[in-house]
Amino acid sequence: MPEKNLDFDRIIDRRNTKSVKYDLAAKKGMPEDVLPLWVADMDFRVSSYIQEAIARQVEHGVFGYSDTGEEYFEAVKGWMKRHHGWDVEADWLVKTPGVVFALSLAVKAFTEPGDSVLIQQPVYYPFKRVVEVNGRRTISNTLVYENNKYFMDFEDFEEKIIREKIKLFILCNPHNPVGRVWTEDELVRIGDICQKHHVIVVSDEIHGDFAFKRKHHVFAGLKKEYGEFTVTCTAPSKTFNLAGLQLSNIFISNPELRRAFRRQLDIVGYEEPNIMGMVACEAAYRDGDEWYEAMLEYVAGNIAFTREYVEKNIPGVTMAEHEGTYLVWLDFRQLGMTGEELEEMIVQRARLWLDGGAMFGESGTGFQRVNVACPRKILEEALERMKGAVLA
Repeated sequence: MPEKNLDFDRIIDRRNTKSVKYDLAAKKGMPEDVLPLWVADMDFRVSSYIQEAIARQVEHGVFGYSDTGEEYFEAVKGWMKRHHGWDVEADWLVKTPGVVFALSLAVKAFTEPGDSVLIQQPVYYPFKRVVEVNGRRTISNTLVYENNKYFMDFEDFEEKIIREKIKLFILCNPHNPVGRVWTEDELVRIGDICQKHHVIVVSDEIHGDFAFKRKHHVFAGLKKEYGEFTVTCTAPSKTFNLAGLQLSNIFISNPELRRAFRRQLDIVGYEEPNIMGMVACEAAYRDGDEWYEAMLEYVAGNIAFTREYVEKNIPGVTMAEHEGTYLVWLDFRQLGMTGEELEEMIVQRARLWLDGGAMFGESGTGFQRVNVACPRKILEEALERMKGAVLA
């Protein structure tokens, strides 16, 4: 049957649908008329294969305890092989209700209270949160911003591992929010350092299907040795807009690490996954390629549109070089505003709901993260509002 949901210009009203993105403005202290381009879900209708698979399950009418079978794993395995050249095995797979959930389990499984965990700010803010709420300390190997692009500081990376006695490093690959798709050389350099110092790596690769400038490299697949100390976090949620169905696929090839991780899963009492998440994931990875490729092309167009619009129309604002994810990173620092002044301009004058850079770490101050996975007309309106506020 043909794919039906390929009209990404179609504007779908998400208000009054229990949407975190659209329905919580007042609760979050935002004006009711803000245009939201913040939280990382898309405004696109999912693949019709996913819709129809879920509809069949709903028609069945029974929603008892469920778990995946061989067909599910074969769909996941096929996707990883087709799109990333990575061969996974069934016994590596641990299912969780989300990647952030898995990060928290990993912190508890592989560190002790008081230990330090390494992250690379500015980075997805739950990294810091899941470390600190579990009684550990975050240490940042802060990324270096040069010539409109971010780089890793390898010397600082190794020095902090030694000085802080780091046991666990959380890698964001591709990186959210700065949009880097790390090169093979960059990943190997940090991988060799982690191997040398016996550091466990949790690699968040939830945005791995959004690589525009180069191939996404699965960290654990670069060297056989890396698989021995890596937890790879994947999910269909970003790729196929399934975050609300809460299912992630975590791969751990080392049996000892997998046992420690599973023990934490047992402690929180999570067993059977969400039936709708399982059905959706299997349909996505088995039949969703056409939708995915079309969506990726559309998002790439939105990224290019954003770059061109900002360069031509919004003086004092620049866009960091973008290689991956559907989240662009805008630099407002040339405007000379304080963090509070920038937020006031974005929210009160532009009537936009974005993610302020400071939430990703101090090094993100003066930046804003913008979700461009939306119809072009919505994106254009948002950029026009931004232009009007900057030029006012």
